[in-house]
Amino acid sequence: MKAICVLKGSSEVTGVVRFEQEEDGPVTVTGQITGLTDGKHGFHIHTYGDNTDGCVSAGPHFNPQGKTHGGPDDEVRHVGDLGNVTSAGGVADINIKDKLISLKGEHSIIGRTAVVHEKEDDLGKGGDNESLITGNAGGRLACGVIGICQ
Repeated sequence: MKAICVLKGSSEVTGVVRFEQEEDGPVTVTGQITGLTDGKHGFHIHTYGDNTDGCVSAGPHFNPQGKTHGGPDDEVRHVGDLGNVTSAGGVADINIKDKLISLKGEHSIIGRTAVVHEKEDDLGKGGDNESLITGNAGGRLACGVIGICQ
């Protein structure tokens, strides 16, 4: 099964992200985001596939299990916590394998929103309450609804 997301925002940040899953295996996330400042930027799946008020309408991180925020390799994390993408020369190439998100079933990300943030995600280790909710990743630079593709 395959899905795609076209990221757009109020700034020059844009991108295309592809998701692929075979059977019940991990989801491979690939793509490229351009227009970012160099460094790490939080990258998450948010609950709603709603961008009517920009990326804010996407709601919180996708978290059907009610856990605190964490990194992609942590046992305690939101399903939508995919960590950081790293930009060099304004471009972030994405190549992630994740075992919690899915393109079907209870943890399906189809119809939800992918968001790239302005700051580095501290992966829930920032030592404050906001770290356990958002990873202190800051504002939402670009987002897009995830849809099924061929």
